Amino acid sequence: MNTFEVIGGKKLKGEIVPQGAKNEALQILSAVLLTSEAVTVSNIPDILDVNLLIELLADIGVKVTRSDRHTCTFQADEIDADYLASDTFRKKGGRLRGSVMFAGPMLARFKRAYIPKPGGDKIGRRRLDTHIIGFEKLGAKYEYEEQLGCFKLSSPQLKGCYMLLDEPSVTGTANIVMAAVLAEGITTIYNAACEPYIQQLCKMLTRMGANIQGIGSNLLVIGGVSKLGGTTHRMLPDMIEIGSFIGLAAMTQSEITIKDAGVEHLGVIPEKFRQLGIRFDIKGDDIYIPAQDVYEIQTFLDGGILTIYDHPWPGFTPDLLSIVLVVATQARGSVLVHQKMFESRLFFTDKLIDMGAQIILCDPHRATVIGLGRKNNLRGITMSSPDIRAGQALLIAALSAEGKSVIQNIEQIDRGYQYIDERLQNLGADIKRIPA
Repeated sequence: MNTFEVIGGKKLKGEIVPQGAKNEALQILSAVLLTSEAVTVSNIPDILDVNLLIELLADIGVKVTRSDRHTCTFQADEIDADYLASDTFRKKGGRLRGSVMFAGPMLARFKRAYIPKPGGDKIGRRRLDTHIIGFEKLGAKYEYEEQLGCFKLSSPQLKGCYMLLDEPSVTGTANIVMAAVLAEGITTIYNAACEPYIQQLCKMLTRMGANIQGIGSNLLVIGGVSKLGGTTHRMLPDMIEIGSFIGLAAMTQSEITIKDAGVEHLGVIPEKFRQLGIRFDIKGDDIYIPAQDVYEIQTFLDGGILTIYDHPWPGFTPDLLSIVLVVATQARGSVLVHQKMFESRLFFTDKLIDMGAQIILCDPHRATVIGLGRKNNLRGITMSSPDIRAGQALLIAALSAEGKSVIQNIEQIDRGYQYIDERLQNLGADIKRIPA
């Protein structure tokens, strides 16, 4: 198992370009299964999870042509639909939660789909109910195949309907949308997720010939069509990386410019980091963060302690709460971080406490951070990355800490951040990848 060895306390400087959006990639790449024509996708992040999904697409018969590490052309004209029921796919697909995104397009186009037990981060219970209930409302039959050890969905022809989702699940909405575009009749999805990733998917499907109204809202109306064609698509910059780099600059007192940040798609993310006292300027599509000795957490207007919590879009993304928490440790002031969606995502705080941070873990969902205002720097320790986002938060802590830190299980970080060690080295970070 590889590790990162980090010598912290160094100020960084320079420009960095965010990768393509990981969470968008898992949906967009699955959507290539909806057509037999060629689909070219650019700005693909070169990370473990996405590369595994591309490998799975090739395994089921998709022709994959890579013009470079970030651009692929896919053609799904010879698909082995039953491969998804194989033991080989179940073992490989079970390592990646994103493999569940194959279900919607496979069910729509090939009338059957198989779902292995999902993998991914161990950050709490992550239900598939929204996906399955949506498919059932479209007319799919859902059953567990004891002999195959996976779930099977089947339908001779999906039919449009009205549905009110029990939660605005991003992946659930995407899966249902991909199923509905080839269903017979009109499908209305209320309480749909409306994150930029969903908007990107809907815009791509529309270019392929789908009929989707209400893009960007929580009410989608989809008129089913008989066939979709090919298209080209470019992924957005990864908003989670962008937030991470803003936090990194503040923690390490660094001057960093984030190039081509897709600012119009960031929603409330910039404002949340401003609430932590971080100053930055938006120049066109770039974000310039000047070196800042001290940043002070704002309070509410009545003087109450600031609370930052996750909420479905256009609220604050849960994937950045780990970053907010670690950045607050060196701010001046206090903040309550409330992680509503996942009950295990704050458990990495014990490592920050070992580094010298003042954090009270109130319960599995809430942590109060008492900012040290740099009076006591964090100290380097040996730690292990529990999931993608916590891993990146710990890496930021290590880069700001005094002395040497060793981060184990960095495959978790590699799942979500491409060449992160090389890109940080280009900013002046002292980080080494130590092979197992």
